[in-house]
Amino acid sequence: MRFSVRHQTLYRYSAPVRLAEHVLRFNPRPEAGRLFERTLSIDPTPIEREDALDRFGNLVTRVAFDGLSARFAIDSRFALEVARPAAPRTAALPPLPWPIGADGPNAVYCMSGGIDNTVRAFATEIASECGGDALAFLDRLNQTLFVRIRHDIRAEGAARPAAATLALGHGACRDVTDLFLAACRSLGAPARFVSGYQAKADTPDGRRHLHAWPEAFAPGLGWLAYDPTHGVKVSDGHVGLCAAPDQAATMPVEGGFYGGAVTSTLDYQVEIETDAA
Repeated sequence: MRFSVRHQTLYRYSAPVRLAEHVLRFNPRPEAGRLFERTLSIDPTPIEREDALDRFGNLVTRVAFDGLSARFAIDSRFALEVARPAAPRTAALPPLPWPIGADGPNAVYCMSGGIDNTVRAFATEIASECGGDALAFLDRLNQTLFVRIRHDIRAEGAARPAAATLALGHGACRDVTDLFLAACRSLGAPARFVSGYQAKADTPDGRRHLHAWPEAFAPGLGWLAYDPTHGVKVSDGHVGLCAAPDQAATMPVEGGFYGGAVTSTLDYQVEIETDAA
């Protein structure tokens, strides 16, 4: 599927401010697909700008500024073709739960401290229903969250704690993603948070937004992506921008400003066009 994406972000300040250094995360992940076009316009113009890979393998843009400004505008555009995944491989996986990995390349995705007992019990029940089969657990968890958690739109704020989303029975895509991660990690399965765009446009408010979904790591198979907001496996209808242990490391704009008692407002618009490849 071919994606044409334009994502405009505008911060306005009640008085001119000095912008701090920022990290921008609007670039498709290196493995996201075949990139045809890419522009990232920034106003005010940075005095320093560098594209680099972060420690999780995401392509980020680091910028620095000079002088004062009453606005900060980012206009990200790209065209990219996402290939349909190859037929899934098979591997003999040990039954869940798995030992919590204390080291190794995926240790940062195994953090299980602070997971509420209600979430642990929820994950254990699903795993038991699947006889400990890891792939069956991931499929059933994906479907269970789709059926059980009503989809909301919440433009601002971090993901809610997983236990709160489970108790409330509704949440934004980032809330559902965080609950999926917690359920996996409670059983020793590495899992990570992915931000990006989706082809589907059936949002409750009719607008396009950044989307979030989880990936879980299965030995011998690699990272497996699911979309519990829609109850599907991730295929060529998603474009990943960032993958990290938590939402904070995938935020599209990270930075601040210096300006005393200054207030700010945020407006954004996401336009997505898709064509079957």
